[in-house]
Amino acid sequence: MSVTATDVAVLDDPPTPAAAGRVRFRFLRGGKTRTGLLILAFFVILAVAGPWLAPYDPDAMSDQLLQPPSSAHWFGTTQTGQDVLSQILVGTRGVLFVGFLAGILATVLSVLIGVSAGFLGGAADEILSMLSNIFLVIPGLPLIIIIASFVEDTGDLLIAAVIALTSWAWGARVLRAQTLSLRRRDYVEAARATGESTWRIILFEVMPNLTAVIASGFVGTVIFAVLSEITLAFIGVADISHWNWGTVLFWAQSNQALAQGAWWWFVPAGLCIALLGTALSLINFGIDEFVNPRLRTATGSSRKVRMRVGFTPVARTTAPGFTPVARTTAPAAPGPAEEPESPGTPSKEHSA
Repeated sequence: MSVTATDVAVLDDPPTPAAAGRVRFRFLRGGKTRTGLLILAFFVILAVAGPWLAPYDPDAMSDQLLQPPSSAHWFGTTQTGQDVLSQILVGTRGVLFVGFLAGILATVLSVLIGVSAGFLGGAADEILSMLSNIFLVIPGLPLIIIIASFVEDTGDLLIAAVIALTSWAWGARVLRAQTLSLRRRDYVEAARATGESTWRIILFEVMPNLTAVIASGFVGTVIFAVLSEITLAFIGVADISHWNWGTVLFWAQSNQALAQGAWWWFVPAGLCIALLGTALSLINFGIDEFVNPRLRTATGSSRKVRMRVGFTPVARTTAPGFTPVARTTAPAAPGPAEEPESPGTPSKEHSA
């Protein structure tokens, strides 16, 4: 009787009830997500407490003109003696306010229009899709420039509203496509068969499956709104009397800080923009890894597979009353020309 060794995959134990209870926090297990959230939390703290943490009045002038970083002025001073650190701290609130307000407004509009169009169908879908296509081709920055030429005070609220109105259409198209793939699922049909109302099915059956897509769209809109706000302030369209990182760069460029070698005037604002964009991008990458099954290994959600030699396939389980049995060898099936030998029949080698 011959034996053969087989290569098999032994799966890890299934998740315990305690681990299953923590599955909702799987999104936070990724290193990219944690890093992005920590950086974002740092800037949120600066936005809330920035005016109280600023060592000087950002508008106050002094006789220390264009001084490099020192113990008295950590980020140096401007050409008029203003403290750059105070301008950065005070300007953080305006940047995050525009970014998150525009992101919230655009996300609400995209959810209302995109999910409604995909689930209702018919004439409602045609009308809402046409509305999305119209707003999809409206450029945001030129529209804000035109509005700013007619409005005296172009504040952060107006800028956030215009950015939201011109950036919700793409998210609505994505949500409509996802909703079309979900509206005929078995659980949705079962809820419809039990007499559930349309809006209850949308809220409790369809929306939970769109959470990751909505979150990704929100983060992307925040990134776009932050960059748009800084760009508008840098080119002088926004109100330059309100401090934000773009305003700091505007005054540095207007006073030729680069030509004067005053790197401390524009480098801190540029680093803040880069760090905030990196944080939001890392959060977006973490959402992508959480949603995409091919990338879930990075967040620790996939089961590892170990290859062992000499064991037959065995799946470990913790089910009550089940005892796993592993065979180290497996009997080879008799060949077509061989016949099983009886105990009293001598073998061929012995008879020879």
